Amino acid sequence: MYDEKLTNDLANHYQEVLKKIGENPEREGLLKTPERVAKAMQFLTHGYDINPDDLIRQAIFHEEYSEMVIVKDIEIYSMCEHHMLPFFGKAHIAYIPDGKIVGLSKIPRVVDAYARRLQVQERLTIEIRDCVQRTLEPKGVAVVIECSHMCMQMRGVQKQNSVTTSSAFTGLFLKNDATRKEFINLIQAKLH
Repeated sequence: MYDEKLTNDLANHYQEVLKKIGENPEREGLLKTPERVAKAMQFLTHGYDINPDDLIRQAIFHEEYSEMVIVKDIEIYSMCEHHMLPFFGKAHIAYIPDGKIVGLSKIPRVVDAYARRLQVQERLTIEIRDCVQRTLEPKGVAVVIECSHMCMQMRGVQKQNSVTTSSAFTGLFLKNDATRKEFINLIQAKLH
């Protein structure tokens, strides 16, 4: 579902962009490009319309489980706010429950809600960590994100094999080296 007025407004701007870069928006291959890009931008930024806290609150369950819960290899697709070029990779998220767990599908949904906005990887990492901490109130949260950034690979420094890793921790993951090491070892392990 796309907002028709927004789609038309954006398409008009993209038609102007095509002209400004020296293209002919009337040629066959570009006739529908402004509308397609307008819809793509709405999809790629639909995270602004989602409240990640609400996603988690919809699926909180009271359980006495108190060991680490990890959801790893969550695919991330986002857009760098500096160049509006994609960055993509994987997120690994863990929490140690304190009487509450969350439906596992909600963790990747939270990742998407924040990733589908104009972003920087560092803020994305912290936003995910803080959301899980704020809503579940666990004994600790760990987030590690690994991404490739097209703004570094396609332009600028042009380092095609570079990967950026960011991390953020709370609670037991900060205070206890053994807990943090267990998390790191588990996300590196190929258990399946």
